[in-house]
Amino acid sequence: MTNASGLILPFDNSYARLPERFYARLPPTPVAAPRLLKLNHALARQLGLDPDVLASPEGVEILAGNRVAEGSTPIALAYAGHQFGGFSPQLGDGRAILLGEVVDRDGVRRDIQLKGSGPTPFSRRGDGRAALGPVLREYLVSEAMFVLGIPTTRSLAAVSTGEPVWREAELPGAVLTRVASSHIRVGTFQFFAARGDLEALRLLADHVIDRHYPEVRGEPQPYCALFEQVIARQASLVAQWLLVGFIHGVMNTDNTSIAGETIDYGPCAFMNAYDPATVYSSIDTQGRYAYANQPRIAPWNLARFGETLLPLLSDDTDAALAMANESLQTFQPRFAAALLQGLRRKLGLFTEEEGDAMLADDLLKAMAANQADFTLTFRRLGDAAA
Repeated sequence: MTNASGLILPFDNSYARLPERFYARLPPTPVAAPRLLKLNHALARQLGLDPDVLASPEGVEILAGNRVAEGSTPIALAYAGHQFGGFSPQLGDGRAILLGEVVDRDGVRRDIQLKGSGPTPFSRRGDGRAALGPVLREYLVSEAMFVLGIPTTRSLAAVSTGEPVWREAELPGAVLTRVASSHIRVGTFQFFAARGDLEALRLLADHVIDRHYPEVRGEPQPYCALFEQVIARQASLVAQWLLVGFIHGVMNTDNTSIAGETIDYGPCAFMNAYDPATVYSSIDTQGRYAYANQPRIAPWNLARFGETLLPLLSDDTDAALAMANESLQTFQPRFAAALLQGLRRKLGLFTEEEGDAMLADDLLKAMAANQADFTLTFRRLGDAAA
């Protein structure tokens, strides 16, 4: 059993104050021999945490899930989701535990979650553990995305467990400490919509507004305004992915963050040779989440979010549908504008001209025809301009 720790962290757990049907309360499952592999000192300080305390033996025990810090309310979150187009009414945190929330030095509330922390009621016969390789990959890629200025979850620590996990073969186990603006997903809304739980939908929407979009509270239609804000963030996010050649790999609705962050780094990668059909997931045999499909999948996911909001938009179903559809139509122009603005920057176009989009498109077609490296092509253009 996980032991309580005397170490106090400044948690304030707003999600754990929601009704019990939003989550399951349980501690992480302890591991045999935790060892700190990497601690993100800069992020720790940004969160108002002392890196030396986190790196201490007791701190590592907390990061491994062997102890629970005072003030923590560990929970596994409930959610549903469309996975490769098929709906699963119950998914949830099958191998993650939300330790709690802290308010960082900028006054922003941030989740601190352990990933690979053992089985939960949502594990669906899984072991609840994570292998070392995926943990290190998520640490590296999420921090790379942060440095690139792309909204993302962050990685606070990676801890080896001293225990094996079994996948196709025996692999070393690890636990990742993930930091996010929140872990609320489109699938969180779908969980309650699938159960016809209007009260929970309203509570969740109000929680999201208070936490992420307080500016919409005074709008005549706050839930419609919430939908439009989520659309705007997703449009910007996917444009930023394309601008660095990033392929998420599993753009399921349970991996679509309501806060507009890149979340759940699985079979993701940055493209080398430019090919719009590039896929990195071994199970994505139809190319659903290919590089060029990401701007089409995002509004599909957002449409599923809009469906959950319909009873909050209006008692009149037709009126609610009309409002949601009108809002959804804003995705494409927002995405196109963000993508073109980013391409102008990459091409060094400091003034906007009518032919900019065609110029960028011609370059991308030439890159595809010649299998040019995505990143190096733009780097060489920068060198030539210098």
